This record gives sequence, C-alpha cells and structure tokens, in this order.
Amino acid sequence: MSIKDTARIVGAFEHPGRKMPGKSVAQIHAEACHGALADAGLPMSEVDGLFAVGGDMRMPGMALAEYLGLTELRHIDTTMTGGSSPVAMLGHAAMAIATGRCRVALLTLANRPRSAKALADGADVPDIPFEQPYGSKTTALYALAAQRHMYEFGTTGAQLAEIKVAAAHHAQHNPHALLRNPVTVDEVLMSPMVSDPLHRLDCCVVSDGGGAVVLVSPELARDLPRRSVRLLGAAETVRHTDNGRIDLTTTAASSTGPRAFDEAGVAPGDIDYASIYDSFTITVLETIEDLGFCAKGQGGKFVADGALRAPYGRLPVNTDGGGLCNNHPGMGGMSKIVEATRQLRGEAAPQVQVPDCGLALVHGSGGRLGSRHVGATAILAGEDA
Repeated sequence: MSIKDTARIVGAFEHPGRKMPGKSVAQIHAEACHGALADAGLPMSEVDGLFAVGGDMRMPGMALAEYLGLTELRHIDTTMTGGSSPVAMLGHAAMAIATGRCRVALLTLANRPRSAKALADGADVPDIPFEQPYGSKTTALYALAAQRHMYEFGTTGAQLAEIKVAAAHHAQHNPHALLRNPVTVDEVLMSPMVSDPLHRLDCCVVSDGGGAVVLVSPELARDLPRRSVRLLGAAETVRHTDNGRIDLTTTAASSTGPRAFDEAGVAPGDIDYASIYDSFTITVLETIEDLGFCAKGQGGKFVADGALRAPYGRLPVNTDGGGLCNNHPGMGGMSKIVEATRQLRGEAAPQVQVPDCGLALVHGSGGRLGSRHVGATAILAGEDA
C-alpha cells in the first residue's frame, strides 16, 4: 500500500527554548504539542494517535498520554531510531491514518541534553561492550567516515566547511538559533580540531529542544484553516557494519532516497528545498550524494560556491540553521520537518524563503555513520503542488 497523499501536515511547532534547566522533558513535549495543535486549529481532545520519542521516560506513550490528558487514543507509536525517529514516524502516521487506525496523529519530540550536561554515548546493547573500549565515540566515528571520503574522493576540509558556512548564513535570520553569527570557511578550518578531520565548527550544537507536528487525512485537512502540506513518499532502513563489510562513504539514504522518490513520483532534480540531517558536516555531504543530488564522490564540488544557501542556491538546505547552528537536542529530525513545512507554506524567514517552493525533501539520520545508523526520507509537497 502506498502512503502517497494519504495524510497531510496541518500543524507544526518548534519549541523556542535552547536551554531549559527548569523544564522537564514532559513539559517540553506538552508545550510543543499544544503549539502544533494551536497551529492546526485542533483541540487536544481530537488526538487519537500519539507518536512520541525523546527524553528518558521509560514508557513515553503511556506517560505522555496521561500527562497530556489523552483518553481516546487508538494508536501509539514510540519508535526509537535516534534523530531519524520523527521522519520515520511521518510514514508510520500516514499509514495509520490511511488504514483507519487513527484520525488525528500527533508527532512529538523533546529532549534536554544541554541542561543535563551530558549525552548518553551508549547503552547495554550488543555492540557497545566490544567497541566502546577502543574509542568508538560519536565524533570519532563521524571523523572516520570523513577521513575515508577524503581518501576515496579527494574531499577537502574547505568543502566540508562550506556546509557550516551555509548553515550560519541561514541561522543569522532565526531569532531562536543557538548560534547566529555568520562564519567563513577559514573560521571553520581555524576552529579547534575535535577529531581529525572534523573541527569544532563541523559539529552540531548541543541544545535542549523539541517540536511537534499534526497529521490528518486530506478530507479533514480541507476543513481546517491552515495551509496543509502533503506527504508524497517515505522510506526508512538500517545500515550497519555487516560484520566488517561497511562502506564508510555510503549512508542509509542510498536506499531510502530512491524508494521515497519512487513512491512520490518525483526525482531529485524536482526538489526545491531540502532539510538534511546535519549532526556533522560530513553527514550532509554524504547524504546529498546518496539521495541522488550528485554522483558519489562529487559532494564536495556540489556544496561549494554557496550551492546550499537560500534563497537562490542550487539546493537550499536547512534554512533555519539546522543542527549545526540552530537546534540539536540529541535528536534533530523534528526540526527538519518543521522547517520544511514552513518553506512549503511560504512561512520561512523572508531572507531565506525559497521562491515558489513546491517540493521539499526531509532526511533524518539516527546513530553513527562510522558504524550503524537508521535513515529515513520523506518527500513533502505544498498544498497546491
């Protein structure tokens, strides 16, 4: 069964907080949910599908249902795939709506790693005891992918820096962005080395944050006051080490991208705007290649000369500043959906609004490119596209 045009985003909200030591994760969830529902023009009592991820709640579906006062839930999804979770949940919610399991789906993410002062870097799972003693930290594993890409294709640190420069160019127009100062390629390369070849400015920010979106059927969307966003295609997959046969230059997007494009009936060249997961600059570069925006190994050349900058770049990416500058609460997929919704509604910051934006791509990545991760891709369209 295809999910094409079976559900529409009618409400979206990104929590403006970036450091919230006085709020619980549940409170951030609630504020984001109320914001998205207000944007949609729907009361909380209409929600019968809850899709939740983030924080340390042991059973987030149960806990949030009670916290939000949801008494008529018919469908619950707490899929945890890291930063790709909200993007994957778009497809899950559309399927639930299409099969009649729910009518109003509320997707929410919240986390507070900045206030908590630390990010969990592992858990009691099969790989950790064998890998972590050898230094398999998050930044080091992304640096491993970057080193291999440089070796295979001649990618340079300056080309990676262009991705940060574009993010900072956009973030200066976002009043909520954690980092709002524009930067140059030289400033990125002169920032302290964190894990060779990744500098501090190649790495995402660490923030508290959250957000939510509301999906409904096309029929219900027509009765609501806000412009809706159509979901045309979605795909998700896992990419892992395969017992040592891993290609560090290829991501899960190489599988999810073609399948999402095929379901949507569009091609990479049709996309007007892209929200691409940017935990590190190398994440964006490899994902752009694997989604088909350029050939494998050509990502460095593709991102040069302002190609990712809105409003007139070849492929405007992350016009809110992304995880590199705006917001990355340990899992950054929700803000990717929210900014794509803004672009398709024509509600992004005027300085970065893509003219006549009709088609957008959202891609989330959860895990680590250097070992294992889950990728999720969604294709969105404006109401009239």
